[in-house]
Amino acid sequence: MGRMRRALLLDAARTPFGRYRGGLSGVRVDDLAALPITELLTRHADTLDPARVDDVVYGNTNGAGEENRDVGRMAALLAGLPASVPGTTVNRLCASGGEALVQACRAVVTGDADLVLAGGVEGMSRAPFVLPRPERALPDRMELVSTALGWRLVNPRMPSQWTVPLGRAAEQLAEELGIGRDRMDAYALRSHRRAASAWEAGVHDGFAFPVRLSDGSSVRRDEPVRPDVTAERLAGLEPVFSEHGTVTAGNAAPLSDGAVAVLVGSEKLAGELGGTPLGEVLASVVTAAEPHLFSLAPVTAVRRLLGRLNTRVDAVDLWEINEPFAAMLLACVDGLPDIDPDRVNVHGGAIAYGHPLGASMARVVVDLCRHLRARGGGLGVATASTAVGQALAVAVRV
Repeated sequence: MGRMRRALLLDAARTPFGRYRGGLSGVRVDDLAALPITELLTRHADTLDPARVDDVVYGNTNGAGEENRDVGRMAALLAGLPASVPGTTVNRLCASGGEALVQACRAVVTGDADLVLAGGVEGMSRAPFVLPRPERALPDRMELVSTALGWRLVNPRMPSQWTVPLGRAAEQLAEELGIGRDRMDAYALRSHRRAASAWEAGVHDGFAFPVRLSDGSSVRRDEPVRPDVTAERLAGLEPVFSEHGTVTAGNAAPLSDGAVAVLVGSEKLAGELGGTPLGEVLASVVTAAEPHLFSLAPVTAVRRLLGRLNTRVDAVDLWEINEPFAAMLLACVDGLPDIDPDRVNVHGGAIAYGHPLGASMARVVVDLCRHLRARGGGLGVATASTAVGQALAVAVRV
């Protein structure tokens, strides 16, 4: 085994995130996965021999549709990488894209690889319906089950409180913690306004690239971002998970389609490719809790991560916390009392941009690095909760 090295994020590209059944819904999921890889290969055509890529590691959550045969490997082939470049797929649900980056960084740090393409993809619009095998012969009826989101084909041995819908679990915890609807809606409004302003200011230039569709049109921006959203419109939305609940379509992240790819490499590779790396991954921590308490899992992950780095919450310059629900985000902020809310998701989050599950945390980590660089560098922490009660936290230095 070689000596320990630094793991650098050299460059990154992502599709805009499409609305559910929106602009990207006509793109096969495996083709969607290939797009950001192709973009990176094109950008670095003069300095990067594609055969030098040691591996492709992609995050994906669904795995039941067009991405079912190891989408990391399929993306590599469809993007035109040589057949000699391997590929694999990892699944840590909503943190899958972050898990892919962490695994790629470990390979570089230990010397197992010099260059890895990592990222993630989710095509939630194209998630198939599945037909479970019947429990007995000649059943009277059979029902299709959607694979787009959440629990399905639940094992009856699982306690019922563990398998409630994710939004309902976030809602129940928010109620216990005293996080009300008004606060959730206010946070959702903040996310949309900041995301809309970021697009207008060109913050995502050089990361998000336009996707040309078969009909000649293009998806050029994140479709879920709503510049015209108002507090009144958010307040008028009905609860989704219970009659008198607090989680609505307005204060939760929408189902989305999208893909992200990141070049992860050593300092030697950085010198050869030229340009300035996005940042360095310093450490990561994964934690778990009871499945219905997934909203609080990032708090534990962040505390352990900062302990590993021997630093404090108030020493972190910027935070990116994935936003499946405003309730979850606010529970995390309240659980880290020294956090400065003005340093969290400074250009909005998944409530506005969308949440293509397997790609989301890769977007979060890259955005964290890019936002830190725009402010002159520093220490950043990205974290995401996942279904079934897990969380991943990643520290970067720019």
